[in-house]
Amino acid sequence: MNNRYNEVIKKLENKELIILDGATGSELENRGVEMDNTWCGTASLQKNVLKQIHKDYISAGAQIITTNTYASSRMLLESGGVDDQFDKINLSAIDCAIEARKEMERDDILIAGSLSHQLPYEDAFATQKDRDRFKSKLTQEYLQKNFDEMAMFLADNGADFILLELMYRPDRMKLIFESAKKTNLPVWAGFSSRKSSQSQSIYSLTDDYDLDFKEMISLVKNYDLDAVGIMHCNLDAIEGSMKNLQDVFSCPIMVYPETAVFTFPNYDMSNVISPEDYLIEAKKWKEAGAQIIGGCCGTTVEHIKILNQL
Repeated sequence: MNNRYNEVIKKLENKELIILDGATGSELENRGVEMDNTWCGTASLQKNVLKQIHKDYISAGAQIITTNTYASSRMLLESGGVDDQFDKINLSAIDCAIEARKEMERDDILIAGSLSHQLPYEDAFATQKDRDRFKSKLTQEYLQKNFDEMAMFLADNGADFILLELMYRPDRMKLIFESAKKTNLPVWAGFSSRKSSQSQSIYSLTDDYDLDFKEMISLVKNYDLDAVGIMHCNLDAIEGSMKNLQDVFSCPIMVYPETAVFTFPNYDMSNVISPEDYLIEAKKWKEAGAQIIGGCCGTTVEHIKILNQL
């Protein structure tokens, strides 16, 4: 662990609030970058735009900025026909964050290396035959290789810690938690959930079946995690998810929900919650015990800036 990371941990131990950045993928689109079959994976090549987003979040008060690597594992890039640019795309993503920190003269800013278990988007394929052909490749060995490669690339190129994002599938979670562990970097985990429409039950985000959220997160309770959280979910799932996280883990809790609607490969930002109403919700999360608060898809620099009022 480096000194800047240790300082953030000390603040968390002192029960201070840490502000995480907001959305990167939807913000790239918001600033005119075209999305493609990787979603926002190749958008990291738009270095000037991406670096400015990081700088704007730092100016807004974010103490942690996140690499735009959620959608740039080799298999996601392969679905977009650009897997031969894996190094170029991911190095650009990491370098944009490092350069933003340097240009803002803020060496205290942490860089979170985003690592997901996202599979290629089905709509990235032209035909069902193409989808089925790709799905046949998705063995445990293939996934582990992809997750390992992405995790080590983040660790070797400047991430201060690994941020596991949108964790909601147990079969893939077990693999990617092992990949994160192999980096020897600190690991934070962001889980995703949904609230039942018929009851108050909280489930994993997957809609393939109803998987109890608490049961799911308990599968990885023995991993060494410095923070855990609820992210990329609707606002109505946060309170129940936080309670489950607090029951299972004893580390700091983070919250950063989704506020826009995704229709591949674009986000509809027309009904995003206002920054003022977002602050009202964030105050509830802080009161309930959240120590790390930011935003996921749909949130903007203004949503993060207003969190300074917490």
